[in-house]
Amino acid sequence: MIDHENNNRGLTNTNEALELAESLELDLVLVSEGKDVPVAKILNYGKLQYQKKKRQAQSARPVVKEVRFGLNIGVADYKLRIDQAISWLGKGDSVKFAVRLRGREHQYREQAGELLDRVVTDLKSVGKVQSLDKRSLIALIIPA
Repeated sequence: MIDHENNNRGLTNTNEALELAESLELDLVLVSEGKDVPVAKILNYGKLQYQKKKRQAQSARPVVKEVRFGLNIGVADYKLRIDQAISWLGKGDSVKFAVRLRGREHQYREQAGELLDRVVTDLKSVGKVQSLDKRSLIALIIPA
């Protein structure tokens, strides 16, 4: 049994453990059912459920970071965005790249597609392409 201060109390009678938990106004929770000896812990069960639910909600939602740039992006800005994407992919987030064209830039859609290809090749070591849509000029890269 483990008490409310995370001290290992060793083998304890179930009735004694329940009495101790009731005296502290906490709950006796079975942590793991071992083959030889089950492990129980004295804690606030409501708080445990709340933390468990919060962790599940946080890990369940996928995080997609978005990077947008124009066709005439400079070398330094491009490198900065790639470095950001590498750090995000390292943390486990997905990254969505979008090339935005304005006005007469629509004449150069091929160059925008080449820019997306360059992004994909630069991030090949840390991520893999989930989708590459050259028509809408969007690339979604997920961690490798």
